[in-house]
Amino acid sequence: MKQYDFDKIVDRHGTNSLKYDALKERYGRDDLIPLWVADMDFETPDFVIDAMKRRLEHPIFGYTVEYDGYWNSIISWLRQQHGWEVEREWMRYIPGIVKGIGMVINVFTQPGDKIIIQPPVYHPFRLVPLANGREVVYNPLKSSDGEHFEMDFDNLESVIDERCKVLILANPHNPIGITWDRDTLARLAEIAAAHNILVVSDEIHCDMPLYGHTHTPFAMASDTAAHCSITFGAPSKTFNIAGIVSSYSIIPDKAIREKFYSWLAANEFDMATIFAMTATEAAFTHGEEWRRQMLRYIEGNIDFVADYLEKYIPQVRAVKPQASYLVWLDFSRLGLEHEALADMIINKARLAMNDGAMFGVEGRQHMRMNVGCPRSVIAEAMDRLKKAVDEL
Repeated sequence: MKQYDFDKIVDRHGTNSLKYDALKERYGRDDLIPLWVADMDFETPDFVIDAMKRRLEHPIFGYTVEYDGYWNSIISWLRQQHGWEVEREWMRYIPGIVKGIGMVINVFTQPGDKIIIQPPVYHPFRLVPLANGREVVYNPLKSSDGEHFEMDFDNLESVIDERCKVLILANPHNPIGITWDRDTLARLAEIAAAHNILVVSDEIHCDMPLYGHTHTPFAMASDTAAHCSITFGAPSKTFNIAGIVSSYSIIPDKAIREKFYSWLAANEFDMATIFAMTATEAAFTHGEEWRRQMLRYIEGNIDFVADYLEKYIPQVRAVKPQASYLVWLDFSRLGLEHEALADMIINKARLAMNDGAMFGVEGRQHMRMNVGCPRSVIAEAMDRLKKAVDEL
């Protein structure tokens, strides 16, 4: 069995990497350790690169058609990973999940309609509706200890009115990394269906459950969930190919499917590109062992961060994710105003993390840390953070 090297340092500077080459623009300085945007610093798996190289050997890159191997690889992967039997007619290519959310908003809602989100949550869930002239309604997660979170269904029922048309769900949750259980998802579906609300389930982190947790696709939670939802997925987070743009949509309900997919087809948004198909098929056909090793390495990184904080910076707490490589850090016990915290992270610790406030007001005094990188980088980052906290 091949052993993959996740300790290898790969210099990404000068590759038009958002994570590295936009540091100066986004953070005001370029000497930061980048632990922000959600892609990994591990080499894209060799079997994906080899498949791309084989396609590159042909000297013509003309118009292409979707082929059975592409779709069958997704169907087989979803069956193997999640026990979800997806039919081919339920599926279409989409040019990115955030773009897909924008498309859903434009197809199923009108300006002035309301979109429900569950903060602290991935910021495009808020920004995309607002930019499209919709109103955002907040249904915050609730927690008694800042470490364990759940949906607040009483609040959800209280904020729903006839103008609420769509609820955007992060499944698993981003930035906290929750793998929602079947009962929670089924209850959410019952509430949504009762109010004719369409649930858009962003499941891009679904193939990265950690510590024995499992992912439940929203549409599998119940028959009701299957008939009030659109699911978006992709291999891009799991196999580190975000730049290839290889997302897909799954809609079991015929009426929802026909409305959305006819609009996609009319605007030619449902045509997969050469390399999206090539990379997706390779990832889902050959990727299981790489995925297993990557997740074990990520668990080691998360444990390293949590143990380091407990031992050396006990004022800072890590919320261990149940899925993905994003760690929600709670700095509230430092007693800093949020703006002072952000300044300390950037200008004292010289780290680039995602500012917790971008995920909603509930994220103030928090940061999201990307641990999808070699452990030596994590160790250096934690040492920098300790030094900055010690100097407060």
